[in-house]
Amino acid sequence: MDVNELQDRIAAFPIWNYQFEFDGGVKTPIADWQRVNRQEQRYGYFFKALLSLTGGSLKGKRVLDLGCSSGLWTLHAIEAGADFVLGIDGSETAIDQAELVFEAKGVDSSRYRFERANIFEYEPNEPFDVVLCLGLLSVVSKPLALFELMTRVGATLIVLDTGLSRAPTKLFEVDRLIEPRNAVDYDMVLVPTRQAVLELAGQFGFQTVPLALNMTDYTSMEDYRDGERLAFICSKDVPLSSLELEPRAPGNAWLASIDRTARRARQRLHR
Repeated sequence: MDVNELQDRIAAFPIWNYQFEFDGGVKTPIADWQRVNRQEQRYGYFFKALLSLTGGSLKGKRVLDLGCSSGLWTLHAIEAGADFVLGIDGSETAIDQAELVFEAKGVDSSRYRFERANIFEYEPNEPFDVVLCLGLLSVVSKPLALFELMTRVGATLIVLDTGLSRAPTKLFEVDRLIEPRNAVDYDMVLVPTRQAVLELAGQFGFQTVPLALNMTDYTSMEDYRDGERLAFICSKDVPLSSLELEPRAPGNAWLASIDRTARRARQRLHR
């Protein structure tokens, strides 16, 4: 498609959460430019860690992107050489955006597919080597069902990026989403502690490493800096000894996290 058509199709969407760049200098507009740094930092954090385990590319791999949104990480998988990617999301708008991005990028249609679906109603009928589960675990009420799905597709590597409860034990903290539109099924969700993530993955036969934070700029990354979000690599057959582990937070971190959460809630009330 030509530049004018692409610009018109991009403008037809009221909002874009990610910035994509295309030939001709065309970019998708985003309301908060700090989000560009956020995604660049996340790429250097967990996506490069994934590539370090797969020889620097995803060639020969089939990748499943759960909660794919408009396809940013699905596209990164393609650009890393994945043979095939499947992106699943419950938002029709997100799927339409992802389809436009891949069309505009000229990705061979035999290498990808996007489906609008509730992931808990999705019945996989094809295998995948790698699963991207980014920002999903802490916004669902069925963490076991989520891991059952990832196990059923045969994945041996999972990249897991999730919000965390700071409670000092192995548990899932009951919470309600501030933005219910982000819910996969219910707006009451189970937010895992770091220890609960390790226990859950271990139940399904995965060795798991909490990835050491390596951000160079924490602009728009406060949740990672404050220990309220972390990425994990889960593996069934690839050694993880080369990955650096994030140290466990001190015992009083939970109380500090509660105080931060209360302050943010008060700030939202006064906006």
